[in-house]
Amino acid sequence: MSIADIKKTTEAKMDQSIAAFKNNLTKIRTGRANPALLDAVQVDYYGSPVPISQVANVSLLDSRTISVQPWEKGMGPKIEKAIRDSDLGLNPSSMGELIRVPMPPMSEERRKELTKVVRNEGEGAKIAIRNLRRDANESVKKLVKDKLASEDDQKRAEADTQKVTDKHILEIDKLVAAKEQDIMAV
Repeated sequence: MSIADIKKTTEAKMDQSIAAFKNNLTKIRTGRANPALLDAVQVDYYGSPVPISQVANVSLLDSRTISVQPWEKGMGPKIEKAIRDSDLGLNPSSMGELIRVPMPPMSEERRKELTKVVRNEGEGAKIAIRNLRRDANESVKKLVKDKLASEDDQKRAEADTQKVTDKHILEIDKLVAAKEQDIMAV
């Protein structure tokens, strides 16, 4: 593996870490309704747990209400129970075949708790990025040790890896700040 390959795979892995972090952020609740909020909720479907999106159509009725339309008649009560039992603090109600999930307004205390959760997620993502930087630097050192690259190449590669790391950490900081602002908006 060459230094260029190490740089390319490291940057790709860092981009994947950012994508995973963005995905985690969508699951953290804000004041507005978001269908992605229910992605983590599992429903018992003939004995096996599956995501709600695989047994129902999840969409928005308005800015504060999510609608869930089961594809099978008997799934309504199971979906309702799964949403109620999740740790999202939601209370769904049935209207025939349609399940409405209103988003209750959040208290100031709950908003502050969620900003802490967001910061914690951000710190976890930064740690993942730094671990990838460390792995890349160790791979380059191994190439130098095996006499496949010079020490000057090592210095340049480490500087480039640091630039990429800084760029990704700055992006995480921006995402955290935007999500915190979104949560604190009343």
